[in-house]
Amino acid sequence: MAKGPNAFRTISEAADELGVPQHVLRFWETKFSFIRPMKRAGGRRFYRPQDIAVLSGVRALLHAEGYTIKGVQKLHREQGLTHVIAAGLGDNGSASLEGLTAVDSSPQIELADEARGRLVMALDDLQAVKARLDGLLRGA
Repeated sequence: MAKGPNAFRTISEAADELGVPQHVLRFWETKFSFIRPMKRAGGRRFYRPQDIAVLSGVRALLHAEGYTIKGVQKLHREQGLTHVIAAGLGDNGSASLEGLTAVDSSPQIELADEARGRLVMALDDLQAVKARLDGLLRGA
């Protein structure tokens, strides 16, 4: 019996689904800080649907798009995880968060326009702070 789309995957199931060996997934964890599967006692990895989406994006960027490891790290740093995931969905980095609801197992919450506006402003502020911090890090 096949697992549902929201079920957690073991490393062997994730590797089979992605078409890469298990050791490659472990290696990617060491190179990409944004790959963080859930680990149980004893270190056994369980991959959430979001983790599979991220891994699919990394695989697409490395294998299909010809990015280097440093290139994927730079893409993540400059454009965020959404672009990495979008590569796995075939969106060439153009997906928005709304387009990623299929890989997000959390329920969608309806927000009033005022609350949505406050969240958008907060996100803009956070992105501005991130840009300033990135500038400071480049100058250091």
